[in-house]
Amino acid sequence: MESLKIGQVTLPHRAVFGPMAGFTDAPCRRLMAQHGAGYTVSEMVSSRALTYRDHKTVSLLKADPNGAPYGVQIFGEVPEIMGEAAARIEEYPFDFLDINMGCPAPKIVSGGAGSKLMLDPDLCGRIVEQVKKNTSRPVTVKIRKGWDAEHVTAVECARACEEAGAAAIAVHARTREQMYTPGIDLEIIARVKEAVRVPVFGNGDVRSAEDAVEMVRQTGCDGVMIARAALGDPWLFERVNAALEGRPAPAGPNLQARMNALRRQVEEMVELKGEYVAMPQARAQAIHYMKGLRGAANLRRVCCELQYLTDIDRLIEAVFEEQRRAGEAGDAGEVPFP
Repeated sequence: MESLKIGQVTLPHRAVFGPMAGFTDAPCRRLMAQHGAGYTVSEMVSSRALTYRDHKTVSLLKADPNGAPYGVQIFGEVPEIMGEAAARIEEYPFDFLDINMGCPAPKIVSGGAGSKLMLDPDLCGRIVEQVKKNTSRPVTVKIRKGWDAEHVTAVECARACEEAGAAAIAVHARTREQMYTPGIDLEIIARVKEAVRVPVFGNGDVRSAEDAVEMVRQTGCDGVMIARAALGDPWLFERVNAALEGRPAPAGPNLQARMNALRRQVEEMVELKGEYVAMPQARAQAIHYMKGLRGAANLRRVCCELQYLTDIDRLIEAVFEEQRRAGEAGDAGEVPFP
């Protein structure tokens, strides 16, 4: 399969890791890259905060080389401020600059940013134009199907962004009104793919290798963007890449490997941010590692009690104890990570 490029950036794989506020920090991105994410993207950062050089916002951009191209995602609704923000971060090490036009969060759309931009394709184009003018890196955008059923504007927004210089477009195949349910509309991804010449990534409901293959088959998209489904399961990228590249499915991780990954991720979070900041965030990350395990409901409660790094060892002990007890009770069935 021919390599996929975003501008001058060559991707190692076609399954990429989408940004999620509160989750896709540097340790999380590194973990996904190690398991085959074609690229990773920072948590979204405010263009206004960047122009003010807000220390907390700038800290979200920190990245060490992790084996995959790395993009910084910014959001805002004023083209000139977005351009200024791009200029301010030009000194930082990253490979491409991504513009958020898809976030459905009320606090983002109430200011006119995120998916609110889907109501104004012309504004989308002007934002890309200003960002492109102020960065030496490729510029990408993440859009939605549209704002609501009456404003399905993905094709118009994608065309405006491409004409303004966007090098790739990711399409979350739901409107803002739909948020994250119901199922995605594969047809809108196909329509965007037909409308532009730059690479298009389909996004939404890719939870398995089969989902990824089917999305590519039905839409013709160049790659798939995976986000929440990879939390706690970075091996999903290995499975998806193998399926997309025509290779045999890789062996899955055993339970010890899964717990090792959890512990390493939380250790890196604490090292990066300190225990006080990292551990509340680690609770949400840890919950995703409980997917499919026996006694998951009880284990999620233990996750919610994490306060110190040493508590991770207590959680891991509880995980193994729950699986052992389920086995003794004859209720183990298929332990998902044997």
